[in-house]
Amino acid sequence: MSAGKHFKFISKTVLVKNNDIDTALLLLHRIMREDKVTQQIRHRMNGYEPPWMKRQRLSYERCKRLYTAEMERKVKLVLKKNRPNPWLR
Repeated sequence: MSAGKHFKFISKTVLVKNNDIDTALLLLHRIMREDKVTQQIRHRMNGYEPPWMKRQRLSYERCKRLYTAEMERKVKLVLKKNRPNPWLR
């Protein structure tokens, strides 16, 4: 399965401006509702997860691990001090 279908795991941040927690909380709830986080928690609490949902979750988690590992590798490369110049003339 392609990783193109799993862009939900890209970081989402809620900023609190001027100590206005209510708006930030509403925004957080909207993000969680759109990502179906509460729905997934309810399914896991009940102890039953339909087979198609389990396959979908496992695929998503697999892609998330690959994405995270690849991003960590790229960040390490960028932060590396003694790397050869790729643009030799």
